[in-house]
Amino acid sequence: MKHIYKVVCISLFGAALMSSCNKFDDSINIDPNSPTKAGTQLIGNAELFLANMSSSPYGVHYPQYLSNTSFTDNTRYVTTNFNFYSLYYEPLQNLQDLINNPQLNANEGPIVNQIAVAKILKAYFFWHITDRWGDVPFTQALMGRANLTPAYDKQSIIYDGMFKLLDEANAAFVPGNIKNDIVYGGDVTRWKKLGNTIHLLMALRLSKVDAAKGKAEFLKAQANGIMTANTDNLAYPHLANKDNENYWYNSFTQLGRNWFAVSKPIVDYMKPLDDPRLPVYANKNGAGNYVGLDYGLPGSVTVVINNFSLLGDAIRQQNSPVYLVTYAQALFALAEAAKITWIAGGDAVAKTNYDRAIEYSIRQWNKDDISGLPLLMSHPEVQYDPVDALKKIGYQRWVHLFMHGYEGWAEWRRTGFPLLSPAPNNNNTPIPRREGYPTQERANNTVNYNAAVAALPYGGADDLNARVWWDKP
Repeated sequence: MKHIYKVVCISLFGAALMSSCNKFDDSINIDPNSPTKAGTQLIGNAELFLANMSSSPYGVHYPQYLSNTSFTDNTRYVTTNFNFYSLYYEPLQNLQDLINNPQLNANEGPIVNQIAVAKILKAYFFWHITDRWGDVPFTQALMGRANLTPAYDKQSIIYDGMFKLLDEANAAFVPGNIKNDIVYGGDVTRWKKLGNTIHLLMALRLSKVDAAKGKAEFLKAQANGIMTANTDNLAYPHLANKDNENYWYNSFTQLGRNWFAVSKPIVDYMKPLDDPRLPVYANKNGAGNYVGLDYGLPGSVTVVINNFSLLGDAIRQQNSPVYLVTYAQALFALAEAAKITWIAGGDAVAKTNYDRAIEYSIRQWNKDDISGLPLLMSHPEVQYDPVDALKKIGYQRWVHLFMHGYEGWAEWRRTGFPLLSPAPNNNNTPIPRREGYPTQERANNTVNYNAAVAALPYGGADDLNARVWWDKP
């Protein structure tokens, strides 16, 4: 076959690198807006990026799940600007191609179900992006060469768009599973529950900034049907092979880096409560104890690794799953919603959902072994109390979301729980409230980048201290 080469530049919000040009073989140089064949392979390709929503050497540090034994820059917030380009031109572009081009093979499942799943995933990826950076390209994104410099949308507009995607997905599902789905095996019943659960959790993000809208969206999602068991959890299923292995396995075992110990804040909270999840989260140190490492140590400090608890073996096996959206998470949301009167039942319903959330969190992490649940629940610090219910819900949600750092960080920003202190001896640098835009945007999309920075909702520069829209002071 004779190959013809062309030189092309395509927006990162469309398909490939925007800041430079490269040669592409015509056999793979296909217009992303007019693919010759779309299918559920695009869903599978997008799903490959789901683990990155959790498995990050940055996200796990903001809510202080892990502390560094070496190279402590991440716990001292040294990096300001983060790149979101790969999320646009890889998973989101795959999903948008499918949504734009529903000419699918009949043997891959009902077309409407494939599109519905794509919309759920599109909303989920954008939720992750906007909660990290704030205002980002949304309505003008993913247009390829039709728009190389997309405008940034207000986060409130993005949330409206995500709710719309999830509404459309919920209404579209029909009986019939899909193929090439690596997380639910094509089970559209669970996909529908996932979409509504994401909708529910998104709605709760608005609790401080737009409670009326948040409540309406929350009730809609609940009525449409959310997760009802741990078997509904969205968990990325790693495999016992190098091409599909867990990020933390690669870091610890393949690269031999004992760089990540469980942080002192979470160990010091869990240990006195006899929390049965602690032996899963952390290994004992050389003396047979659970000891968390101080958070945000100076780079010059030498840590004796054997004195501290490294990340638990169960979480860093080659095929260890990554939990992303879970039933227990939905139960914590229902508990909070009852306490703030978004749903009926008051403290009685809040307590029921809170207690069940802890139970199903333990079931999730401990392979359904709840033998340690009674002892944990016997501690007054854990037992539901109307006086400090939101604090207790916040702390237990934080424990449950262990290792899903960006989600734990988002809930900390929204609720203020747990009570965390920034890294000491770090020039009084506060815990980040957002992440800075990619530095490439200053040159690639200058006008829109400058407008976005000027419009940061609570002021500030393009740094870690400005806030996203829902993170109301």
